[in-house]
Amino acid sequence: MRQQLLCIFTTLLLSVGATWAAPFKNGLTTHTHGNPIDAVDNYHIAVARGNANAQFNLGRMYDKGKGVSQSYAKAITLYRLAAAQGHANAQFNLGYMYDKGKGIPQDYAEAVKWYRLAAAQGNANAQYELGLKYASGQGLTQDHVEAVKWYRLAAAQGNANAQYELGYMYDKGKGIPQDYAEAVKWYRLAAAQGNANAQYELGLKYASGQGLTQDHVEAVKWY
Repeated sequence: MRQQLLCIFTTLLLSVGATWAAPFKNGLTTHTHGNPIDAVDNYHIAVARGNANAQFNLGRMYDKGKGVSQSYAKAITLYRLAAAQGHANAQFNLGYMYDKGKGIPQDYAEAVKWYRLAAAQGNANAQYELGLKYASGQGLTQDHVEAVKWYRLAAAQGNANAQYELGYMYDKGKGIPQDYAEAVKWYRLAAAQGNANAQYELGLKYASGQGLTQDHVEAVKWY
């Protein structure tokens, strides 16, 4: 009897859970299939229930003006709700809003705070942006060694901008011993993904012969 009651209770919990999660799933489905207006309606229901993914997705829709009138203020409110629940992408986006002063006064220290939280969860974009902040000294004390650390983490995940910046740090010996071969390695990876700065720097390396065999034909190719 007790086992039967337990089974019934478990079934009810699963049913309630599925019903509770339905608005977000419906929103995601309609969003994916190009129906942003229905997606917004479903996301609003899920947001009211505290769903962090819905808060983030709806925030992006307000950020980009998809299915709703663009509103950075509403986007920030939603990003903040999701970020407070540990949503890494929302933490990154909130940091970016502070960084660029979109819908909120520009505040590099706040940007760094949110980038750091997202970066700690492995968000490659946040790791890259945190590297930039350490390199420039915006919102924190300039530290090229820390910049290299965060660029490397993002670069290892395939972030082309971070690969370029890491190559540049090796190229100039900033925060790490100068190493032209390593610079070429990272420039090449970023260049292969279409990063124009990396393509230019790789061209320079072929022209000068730093870190590889001089080859003017290859230099022209990358220029």
